[in-house]
Amino acid sequence: MNSNPPKASTDLHVLPKKNAEYGTREYWQQRYAQEEGSFDWFKTYADLKPLLHQHVPRDARIVMLGCGNSTLSGDMYEDGFRRIVNVDYSDVVIAQMRQRYQGMSDMAWEVMDVRELALSDGSVDVALDKGTLDALMCEQGDVWEPSPELCENIRRVVDEVDRVLAPGGKFIWITFGQPHFRRRHLERAGWSVAVERLNDGGFDYFAYIASKSQTREG
Repeated sequence: MNSNPPKASTDLHVLPKKNAEYGTREYWQQRYAQEEGSFDWFKTYADLKPLLHQHVPRDARIVMLGCGNSTLSGDMYEDGFRRIVNVDYSDVVIAQMRQRYQGMSDMAWEVMDVRELALSDGSVDVALDKGTLDALMCEQGDVWEPSPELCENIRRVVDEVDRVLAPGGKFIWITFGQPHFRRRHLERAGWSVAVERLNDGGFDYFAYIASKSQTREG
């Protein structure tokens, strides 16, 4: 086990020229090649621990969508969540994280696009996203009327999550997006969606917990 995991970084020295670049693989490849240590969007495990303890069993099969160089998976592993598959479409960061957490042998790191998950149907109990969908949603335009391309990208991700989730599984999405902007993307047959507001006295974040029905629809 890695006895000296990197601390969460707040260094914002690698910024895109336009926010829309957050939704491109090229930006993240370049950023991870330059960025040292780790960076946690929105919240760390310490902030999310009560929420995750409530919704995620220790033996759950977990996929971390767009893991990046976050400390979340490592912190969860040390707290007893061992069955984690971390996916990201940047081979640069996956190589870095495999090396960084090489002592956590039960945890996997795989190069994978969240819009096309190379995972079997029903093979996951919990899918976690902290900032990945938000990055894909960065574009210039009207937030009330997102572009068809943006909506299609998000639909593909959520459809893949639905496919890989086992009956009774959960999709937990941590985001800064308010319900009137985000909830519509989670409307699926057989899903029930709850929203929890995360606030420690500062900026509001939200946790969307989409629970899949125990029985298949149709």
